Amino acid sequence: MSATTPQAVTDRLGRPVRDLRISVMDTCNYRCPYCMPAEKFDDNYQFLRPHQRLSFDEIVAIAEAFAYHGVNKLRLTGGEPLLRKNLPQLVQRLNAIDGIEDIALTTNGLLLSRQLPDLVAAGLKRVTISLDSLDAEQYRRLSGNRGDLHTVLRAIDTAVASPLQSVKVNCVIQRGVNEQQVLPILERFRHTPVVVRFIEFMDVGNKNDWHREQVITAAEILEVIQAHWPLLPLKPNYRGEVASRYAYADGGGEIGFITSISQPFCGDCSRARLSADGKVYTCLFSSRGHDLRPLLRAGADAKGSHSTGADSLKEPRPLSDSTVAALRQAVADIWARRTDRYSEKRSELRQSRRNKTSNKIEMYVIGG
Repeated sequence: MSATTPQAVTDRLGRPVRDLRISVMDTCNYRCPYCMPAEKFDDNYQFLRPHQRLSFDEIVAIAEAFAYHGVNKLRLTGGEPLLRKNLPQLVQRLNAIDGIEDIALTTNGLLLSRQLPDLVAAGLKRVTISLDSLDAEQYRRLSGNRGDLHTVLRAIDTAVASPLQSVKVNCVIQRGVNEQQVLPILERFRHTPVVVRFIEFMDVGNKNDWHREQVITAAEILEVIQAHWPLLPLKPNYRGEVASRYAYADGGGEIGFITSISQPFCGDCSRARLSADGKVYTCLFSSRGHDLRPLLRAGADAKGSHSTGADSLKEPRPLSDSTVAALRQAVADIWARRTDRYSEKRSELRQSRRNKTSNKIEMYVIGG
């Protein structure tokens, strides 16, 4: 697409759109209890079929539409994004979009080491790896008996040694499950470039049996850490940054906290999310998305092609100018109507949704 002047759009609360999180794959090679519990996502569970997933052409077209309206950061998520074939090709194409300054990846890390060189060469800037325990047996249980801790730790070391600009580790702490892992995880990554971020256990989706009593707040974790290593608060890198940041007073590095439960940050949220089947969600806790796939595929059909969702390496097929314009308008309309403040109004909205029996989208669909 030729270069055009971006047309910024804000939602009804004055929040711009700056980040787009793209789920490239709805399936995962793990079965973590807080995301995709094995008893509810067994071998008979029907995930998307290949033709139901967005093709690379379609993902790039949507990313271009969001970039036109001010998005400059992209994050590839899943499910597990490294299950998507030819992912470096997608990274390369996304990196070429006018206005995109940063491409990141969130992964469980099991498949990362082998794919990382090609991803970095394609333009990947940052990676975040999920790691909830340094106890090998507990780690395996928390992955649904599918993960291998040592493989993931090697992947983290590989990432640190690579040209990536940033390597982060995300850790979800749950009361009665892995709170004893806070200090060992920090000890493992102190005095390294790895930034550990602790995430409060969130009520994403409907299948992780979330209860408020399971949440260990950032303040509780901070108190445990401060007793061992004094910390100094850091200013945000930019407006809307998800994590509150701290540095070790002795220079041992940086850690962060994502506090959706105890200290919501909806007021500065600038993130949109795209599911693997083409729906845009304006909140992690949304109950419905806005389907862009019909618009994309009608435009493709008009030019004599139809997407199968396959990861083809053939030359991309551009959309018609009218479809590009319609897609941009659809994105602008979706964002301009946005009023989401779920975390700030959690109790009220949870009660309302129970009364209406409406459901939130599952985390594996939009990647957290």
